[in-house]
Parts: sequence; structure tokens; C-alpha cells
Amino acid sequence: MKIAFQMDPITGVNIDADSTFRLAEEAQARGHDLFYYSPDDLSFQEGRIMARGHDMTVQRVKGDPAKLGPRREVDLADFDVVWLRQDPPFDMHYITSTHLLDRLAGTTLVVNDPFWVRNYPEKLLVLDFPELTPPTTIARDLGVIREFKARHGDIILKPLYGNGGAGVFRLDENDRNLSSLHELFTGFSREPLIVQKFLPAVSKGDKRVILVDGEPVGAINRVPAEGETRSNMHVGGRPEKIELSARDREICAAIGPLLREKGQVFVGIDVIGDYLTEINVTSPTGIQELERFDGVNIAEKVWEAIEARVAAMA
Repeated sequence: MKIAFQMDPITGVNIDADSTFRLAEEAQARGHDLFYYSPDDLSFQEGRIMARGHDMTVQRVKGDPAKLGPRREVDLADFDVVWLRQDPPFDMHYITSTHLLDRLAGTTLVVNDPFWVRNYPEKLLVLDFPELTPPTTIARDLGVIREFKARHGDIILKPLYGNGGAGVFRLDENDRNLSSLHELFTGFSREPLIVQKFLPAVSKGDKRVILVDGEPVGAINRVPAEGETRSNMHVGGRPEKIELSARDREICAAIGPLLREKGQVFVGIDVIGDYLTEINVTSPTGIQELERFDGVNIAEKVWEAIEARVAAMA
């Protein structure tokens, strides 16, 4: 197959951690042809969805993860699969790219389905499953957020469309910084904030469960660094081997059919204790860590699901 990756600069990836690199590596091993372009190089040109980028060969060489061919322009309708893999922020630039990629429907499989990526960003899809999530409020109004804090005392405050642990604050019962943080966030963004009841179980880890076509294939536990609330690996969280619990499987059984129906082939959910906190569909990570811990080829499972979907489109 002909595979295109819409992603952040390939030259800067960590070959031992980056999930997009691992997906490209597995695709190459399966005999597929790879093409790489950045989100800035996607365009709509008189009815066609075009991209300017490079034919790509990936290699597991630190500091030199890919060999790129001459820059050229392609019609993405000529490809079998396009991967939507740039990292958030989930801003209007990101949203516009999903609108453009929508126009490939019926000719090219876009993973994850951009229509539902746009409508189901990380911290919003969980709202469909209140029985699985901690108490949550989304608001820009300081009064609403204060009332939530008054009810629950110890809370987590974070940007609605952030990622990687950036801008995540814990405000306990004695904290006096809510007004200042609200002023800070609303001063540079028109987006609302999300607040959730703090879950003490995070000290034992924030579990990342990976689902492929709606089915759980494994999990890693991300333990916060000493003195940290955030467990994201971007900010020093330590990955650990862990098994799926009965509660994890219950959560996956509840959300899996919807993910499969909406074309969300590769998804990473976050579970703290017994609670689902995020459903990551934009650019989930964790493949390489899980493969090392469990000795399972997760990228292979992803490509098997994609190849089946492409065959069904023929």
C-alpha cells in the first residue's frame, strides 16, 4: 500500500519512544511505501487534497531516523492510507486539517477518522461516559469553577485542549491560586478550562491503556516523579509494566464499540484508579513502551486492523 504520514518533523523523533516512528517502521517492514509531509504542507487545490513532502525510508539510527527523497507534490487520493499524527494543540490549524482530510472519505482511509477526531477530542469524549469518570466540569466562568472546587476541595485544573501534561495544576483545599490561574489562562486563550476531582490513586500511577480497533491490547503504568502530580512521560513520569485489571476491561468494553464504529483505530485511554480521565484519539503514544514490557508487536496489530479496513473499502 501507499501510506502517507501527516506529522511533526520526522527528523526530531526519539526512535526509542515515538509511536509514529514505530508505526512507520512496521509499515515499511510489511512492504508498504511511505510518504511524509507536515500539516503546513497540506492543501486544497481546486477540488483535490494535495500535500508537498517526501518519500521516506525510516531507520533505527539515533539522530537520523529517516532518509527523505526529493520534495514533491502528491494527490492524497492516490494513497491507500493517510495517518493523522501531528501532536496537539488542538487549535483551528488542527481542526482545519481534519476538514480537509474529511474530503478523502471513500477513496483513502484516514486514521484516525478525522471527522470523529474533530468531534471527539481527548477531554470531551469522556463526557459521554459519566459513570466511568471522576466528577468533571468544563467552564470558562470563574464562579462555576469556584463552586466546583467548593464541592470537591482537591481538584485538577487544566486547559481543555492541552496535551503532554502542560498547564496541569493541582489545587488542594488550602490552595489560594485559583483566581490567578484563571486570569493567566483566560488572558491568552478564549477556550474554557476543565476541572476534575483530584484522584489520590494517581500516586500509584496513571495507566495508559492502548486500544486497537476498539479492543484493549495492553497497558503501561506511568508513575509521577517525586513531588509531581503529573504522570506524563513528557514531564518525567516513569513507565512501568502493568496488567489490565477487571476495571480496565470494563471501561474498554463500554467505550470500545463506539471507537470502532467511528474509525478510531489507534486510541490511548488514561485510567487513574477506577476512573477514566481521557480518551486520546488525536496522536496517542505508548506503543514502544508497551512492546518492550509485554514483548508483543502492537504496531503489527494496528496494521492488521488498517489492512482489513482498506480491504473492506475495495
